[in-house]
Amino acid sequence: MSDEEVSTGPLLAVEDLHVEFRSRGRSVQAVNGLSYTLEEGETLAILGESGSGKSVGAQAVMGILDSPPAHVTKGSVRFRGTELLGMPEKKRRDYRGAKISMIFQDALSALNPVHRVGDQIAEMLIVHRKTSRGEARKRAVELMDHVRIPSAASRVNDFPHQFSGGMRQRVMIAMALALEPDVLIADEPTTALDVTVQAQIMKLLAELQKEMRMGLILITHDLGVVADVADRIALMYAGRVVEEADVEDLYARPAHPYAEGLLASVPRIDVRDRALTPIKGAPPNLAAIPSGCPFHPRCPRARDRCSTEIPELRLFEGPSQAGEGALGRSGARSGTPSPHRSACHYAEEVSGGR
Repeated sequence: MSDEEVSTGPLLAVEDLHVEFRSRGRSVQAVNGLSYTLEEGETLAILGESGSGKSVGAQAVMGILDSPPAHVTKGSVRFRGTELLGMPEKKRRDYRGAKISMIFQDALSALNPVHRVGDQIAEMLIVHRKTSRGEARKRAVELMDHVRIPSAASRVNDFPHQFSGGMRQRVMIAMALALEPDVLIADEPTTALDVTVQAQIMKLLAELQKEMRMGLILITHDLGVVADVADRIALMYAGRVVEEADVEDLYARPAHPYAEGLLASVPRIDVRDRALTPIKGAPPNLAAIPSGCPFHPRCPRARDRCSTEIPELRLFEGPSQAGEGALGRSGARSGTPSPHRSACHYAEEVSGGR
């Protein structure tokens, strides 16, 4: 920890983050007041449909948005109390990779096809740590072995196309962990992988997170992926968090109609003969976000005020119906459950707490 970093408070804190894309006189509000915190050793799942702002928010945290067309117009991103937004790029590079690292969703596109994977992993150490080429190469083999790539010593000279999708994702994980970051952002890490390989990758991430005591941000649209891995869920819609809670608490008593709709649309093996209920309509156009609550055009519970008043993300009242499971894994560590917040005027009604 550097002298400038403050040890008190959360490991990572994102507050009221706004990102817009400007092109040809048009403006697209990709992120609209995104806020969340991440503690050391915690896994936070950021969940939402495609276009909800999950990946753009993560790229803003990393400081890798292309500007133009992207512009961070408002907000704060603090790592151990140190503000990252507005930090000079040269100084920001000291945090990127070493403090906060990211696994991108398409490993084949993220890896350079004309360079050997060992060289790509070693480059992180050569550039950031000034490690000698020989030592960096040796460390690359160790990292590949650490992420369970068989015969790492011989495969370090292979090119990306010589690996399967699951093995390429393991290479990406090795690269992300090369500088031993405090925060790891995994953006759709199981995209295009079969179910068995998905489970292996998620198990590997969970083991590495526990071993290294990292804060892990898992970005996904898959409710099933996060169920056994995450401590908390931040559910995004139209660029902002609409519900945040411990995993078990959100699954047991959703307090936003969007969360309620997502859970109702997922098949369950413990409930037979139940028709799935899809969410009607389509995600909002971020160039013309609906007034009031952005979910109201698709919401079966919408009332007059929903189209005119933007609901704040707030703590809501209502007895937990999840029992001890509502503590979640984060609650089990701290001894107290995480706050359950919802951006719905009628959260108590949705959760069954009225």
